[in-house]
Amino acid sequence: MKMNEVDIHADDYGYSLHTSEDMLECMKQGKLDSISIICNTTYFERSMDLLKKTIPFLPFLPKMSIHLNLPEGDSFNKTLPLSWGKLFLSSYSFSRNKIKKDIKEELKQQIEKCQPAIDECIAVAKQNGIRTSQKTMRLDSHVHTHLVPVVWDALTELIEEENYEVEYIRNPKEPLMPFLMQPALWSSFGLANIIKNRILMFYSGKVDRYCDKHGMDKMYMWGLMMSGHMDLHRIEKIYPAMKRKAEEKGRTLEILFHPGTALNKEYSDEMNPEFFKDFNSSSNRGIEKKALMCIEEIKDQ
Repeated sequence: MKMNEVDIHADDYGYSLHTSEDMLECMKQGKLDSISIICNTTYFERSMDLLKKTIPFLPFLPKMSIHLNLPEGDSFNKTLPLSWGKLFLSSYSFSRNKIKKDIKEELKQQIEKCQPAIDECIAVAKQNGIRTSQKTMRLDSHVHTHLVPVVWDALTELIEEENYEVEYIRNPKEPLMPFLMQPALWSSFGLANIIKNRILMFYSGKVDRYCDKHGMDKMYMWGLMMSGHMDLHRIEKIYPAMKRKAEEKGRTLEILFHPGTALNKEYSDEMNPEFFKDFNSSSNRGIEKKALMCIEEIKDQ
């Protein structure tokens, strides 16, 4: 396997200023190999300004993905945002083509807003002698909506039409066996996360085929079964089997964390109130940040 066989990743930079500040603390400690950036929020510009100011003091600049955001945010297309369920149903509706066109335009607007800001960060890193290995565009999405059929079609068509150079598209393909090998932990895995794991595994094949066709590395992702609560205890138990599974299949293992906590005072109308309360401002974010800060001890197992 390559040196980057394990990629420690954090989502949601730019969701709120405090979320971004928490993630920057992790970056200053060199804990994150990559991050995802949301651009359609009130806090995006301030978060990117903060990142650019911090880059000269980082041990290295993590790779940066555009975190395409259809369920939340201030969308450019006013037919959005749409929940995962509504996007899924739209994939099989009579208005699919119209919805795909709207989604494609929304994705284009987000990419054209976020990628220049990422390029600026890479330029700042190079000017200051800060190591960065990112070459071209990286793409993933908030709550993995890019795997929804109508969204996937819109995204892949957009990439081709605009000739985007893309080095990475997240595949939330999470092996189930490492979790089954820990029966003492079974009761700690929520039913909703198990269903999420199975649905995204069903759709993951098309991402593998896309990666094969375009010469991109294939991956496993760890962060669905434990979504919202990537705690140290369960990570330590499952990590050896998860890493071994990735090595057997020749895949990069992306371990997904959400270490940034949004403050209640940062809530705005562009955010889903239930999602904000249950996830983005949850105390579990602090648990994930604590686990992330100990990640090197786990990787050395």
